[in-house]
Amino acid sequence: GSNVPMRFLRSMICAALLAALQLLPAMVDPRMALAETEVGIASWYEKGARTANGEPFDPDGLTAAHPTLPFGSVVRVENLRNGRSVVLRINDRGPFVQGRAIDVSRGGARQLGLMASGTAPVRITTLRRGPERNMRAATARQAGEDSLACIIKVCL
Repeated sequence: GSNVPMRFLRSMICAALLAALQLLPAMVDPRMALAETEVGIASWYEKGARTANGEPFDPDGLTAAHPTLPFGSVVRVENLRNGRSVVLRINDRGPFVQGRAIDVSRGGARQLGLMASGTAPVRITTLRRGPERNMRAATARQAGEDSLACIIKVCL
């Protein structure tokens, strides 16, 4: 009957929408995108009562200061001189020295073999971005969730 072409069309549209959904997480939530990498100079620090996000500073914790990554982001820092790496959580702002890319805690510096030299060239790979603190990101995320709900209603 005449219902067959409509069912076929609907199933084709659903297949296309579901295929597009595979791309949705990276478009809606930048934390799901491919890892970002930057190369620069790392230094380490051990002074400070509180970090920029308000938590008490733990010099032996595995944390770091970065100028732009959202708090709560998780990065892998690799010392390009010796190949050692460590996973750190961004909880502070800095470094405030020209030419530096990241300040790691004393705990991070130990694992990277940075204690003696003080600085080293590093590769910083963002493993997970922290929550964005702006309306645009939240609005995009909500739009993506609304689209997903609509696709599920139409297709299922």
